[in-house]
Amino acid sequence: MTQHVDDWHKLATYDTNIQAELHSNLLKNNGINVSLQALSAIPGMNSGAVLWVRHDDLNEAKRILYNIDSADSSGHSSR
Repeated sequence: MTQHVDDWHKLATYDTNIQAELHSNLLKNNGINVSLQALSAIPGMNSGAVLWVRHDDLNEAKRILYNIDSADSSGHSSR
C-alpha cells in the first residue's frame, strides 16, 4: 500500500517542540507511524509542532494520547 499525502491526519498541536517530540516518540515506541511538523523553520525556535499520523493508526494514537492526558490530570496512571 502506498502512503498518499491525504492518508495522513492531524492528531495534535503542541505549544513546544519538546512536548511534540516526547509524544511522537511515545507513539513511535508503540508502533504508530508519526510525522512531526515543526511550526518554525528556524532552528532553535521553540514555536511548537504538529503531529500527523496515518489513517490506519489514528484511533490507536488517539487512545494512547488520551491515556496520557488522563494520567496527567489525575496525577497517576489509570492502569
